[in-house]
Order: sequence, then C-alpha cells, then structure tokens
Amino acid sequence: MFIPKHFQVDNEQEIDRFIEQTSFGILVSLLEGKPIATHLPIHRASRDHLQAHLAKANPQWQELDGQRVLLILAGPHDYISPTWYESPGVPTWNYQAVHIYGSASCFTDADKLRELVLTLSNTFEASRDNPWPGEFDARMLNAIVGIDLRVDEIQCKYKLSQNRPVEDQRNVSDALERAGNNALATAMREHNVLEP
Repeated sequence: MFIPKHFQVDNEQEIDRFIEQTSFGILVSLLEGKPIATHLPIHRASRDHLQAHLAKANPQWQELDGQRVLLILAGPHDYISPTWYESPGVPTWNYQAVHIYGSASCFTDADKLRELVLTLSNTFEASRDNPWPGEFDARMLNAIVGIDLRVDEIQCKYKLSQNRPVEDQRNVSDALERAGNNALATAMREHNVLEP
C-alpha cells in the first residue's frame, strides 16, 4: 500500500487495537493466476497468527496453501469536500486501513474448525443481550475450510487530513460529525490531537 509519511502508523499498540476492533477483512489471493477476494471475519490468535474460514464451495481455498496472501482491513471512511477547508484544496477521501501479508494454509480438522467457529461467535456475541449458546450440528463444519495466516508484514495507514492545517482538520472533523460519520470524526480527533 502506498503510504506517505504523514499518514503512516507505526505504533504497534494502535495497530493491534485497530485489528482487534475491526475483525472483518478482505482476503486476497490468486486462483488460476487471477486475483480472488473473500470478505470474512477474522480471529487474531496472536500477533503473527490470524485465523478465518471460508465456505468449502468457495474455490479460493483450493490454491491457498503456501501462498503469500493479503488481508485488507478497512475502518471508517468518507468523501472530503474542499468546501470544508479554510485554505485551497481538492476533493479527497479520508480513511483508515491495515494491510496484512503472510503465508496461508488451510485446515479441515473438525475440532479445530469448531474451536474457531465458537471463538469467533463468542467474540461477536459477547455484547448481545441474548447471546447464541454456540450449539450447532457438527456436520455443518463439513461445509467450511479453516485458514491459518502466518503474518510476516503489517502496513497501517490513517489518512485523516494530517497534511492539512489544523483549522482544516477541525472543519473536516466537524463536517463529518454533522454528516453522521462519527467514527471517522472521532478518529480524526484522536489521531490528529484535535480538541473534542
């Protein structure tokens, strides 16, 4: 990913926080020489090990073993109008993104798949008023393929108007909030050190 210096995030704690909060990405690999992508939830087993699963009917898994793949995680994003600036500017887009590279391998072991499904479900059910108890017909595991991703590189980019004067950053953050994109407005305030 192209990352100009002022948009680059190197703070490992911040990158970890973003990955754990986002937990949903796009897995990109090659199948018969062509790019293929699947949107999927992820589990971060450790800093250098991610897990996910695909439908067995999805052909992407058939050539994943040993491939170096890309997992894209995207945060809040929005169009930025130059009318929000005090100084001259052009239209752009603000966003947060993490690109994770690593070697993929597939697994079909029923116990390991069950553990992954329950781990993902428990993570996302935790905040629900009436969480799903995690009971299902184990035969359904035959319909999915697990993925282990051994991470070898992480790139993080927060394009949050850091290249603009502080007054422009504040105006953009306020305009985003008025438009209902509170997540991006908050990210700008947190990472650009703007007062709330």
